[in-house]
Amino acid sequence: MQSLNYAEKIRFEMAVEITLAHEGGDVDDPADPGGRTRFGISKSAYPHVNISTLTREKAIGIYRRDYWLAPNFHLIEDEMIACKLFDLGVNAGTGRAVRLIQKAVNRFRRFDEKLVVDGRLGTKTAEAVNTFRHPKALLMALKIEAGNHYFAVDNPRFLAGWLNRLAE
Repeated sequence: MQSLNYAEKIRFEMAVEITLAHEGGDVDDPADPGGRTRFGISKSAYPHVNISTLTREKAIGIYRRDYWLAPNFHLIEDEMIACKLFDLGVNAGTGRAVRLIQKAVNRFRRFDEKLVVDGRLGTKTAEAVNTFRHPKALLMALKIEAGNHYFAVDNPRFLAGWLNRLAE
């Protein structure tokens, strides 16, 4: 498994703690299409994992592999943007999280400079995020894009919780 440098490790640890605070422990909400979850890991996404016995450490391992390294969130240098991308990836899917940051970056670019919104965080997207002059503005644009996504999902049962996640 790929190792993280010190800065990436610190960003991951911060991101995972924020997300674990949102996800809680063992949840089996019949209205949640993900089914039973523990530490935010759902039975529908991980049918081979015994959710009942999943430990916090194993959940963190899954998060590191599938929600931090695989989508390349470790390439994002700004800790708040990296944390928000990770949290969005866990909640709405990593591809969607990347599409949201690509859309957010594009809000600040001319037509001929726009990123391709493909849901893949490669070198162009990472460079666009990492060299953005106003990371707080970019983070706000990301949250707005995410809020628009949540409103479009049109699920009143979970909307307040999703929007609360964006407030942090």
